[in-house]
Amino acid sequence: MPSTAIVPGDSPITLINVFSVDSGRQDQLIQLLNEATEKVMKRQSGFVSANIHKSLDGTRVVNYAQWRSKGHFEAMLKNPDAGHHMKAASTMAKAEPHLYMVSAVHTA
Repeated sequence: MPSTAIVPGDSPITLINVFSVDSGRQDQLIQLLNEATEKVMKRQSGFVSANIHKSLDGTRVVNYAQWRSKGHFEAMLKNPDAGHHMKAASTMAKAEPHLYMVSAVHTA
């Protein structure tokens, strides 16, 4: 089973989507993102993993997701079921999605 891997020069691309969430709606957004991942994203070709993070101050949610390629990610964006969940998320938070590739990894 594929899992999240952070390896410089590796082929997966990473979506880092930072959501600025309305006060008191952080857990609701996390629930929506978890549902979207389980019901839609995991079933898309090229999906590798998704990791949902919540800020300690309650104002941000970060989705760190990996896809096998930019093409796989772009195909997911055309899926109406994915669009439905993204639209629902936009009603409770402002999203700032960007695609990345790993440049370096530093460990202890």
